[in-house]
Amino acid sequence: MTYVVTENCIKCKYTDCVEVCPVDCFYEGDNMLVIHPDECIDCGVCEPECPADAIKPDTEPGLEKWLELNSEYAKTWPNLTQKKDSPDDAKTFDGVEGKFEKFFSPEPGTGD
Repeated sequence: MTYVVTENCIKCKYTDCVEVCPVDCFYEGDNMLVIHPDECIDCGVCEPECPADAIKPDTEPGLEKWLELNSEYAKTWPNLTQKKDSPDDAKTFDGVEGKFEKFFSPEPGTGD
């Protein structure tokens, strides 16, 4: 098992989870984070830290797409180990449906 970042992170990109990760397995995209599944030690400390409830264990049904996306982008996006400010409009996008199709950006973030 590993944890994955799901759709609700898009355009919210809270980084509270990054601060508690003991193995620094978060990677930053332009408008979301991902978890490297081969680095995640399944400790689960990140899940309750996410204000957008966007982190889930990959054992939940229907998360295959998100496991694949996390795995793919963790290879090319920069590592993020320190909390950053979330976007000013993050609360506006929390819970919005269809964010992947409307807003997902494959571009990398800046990392640490």
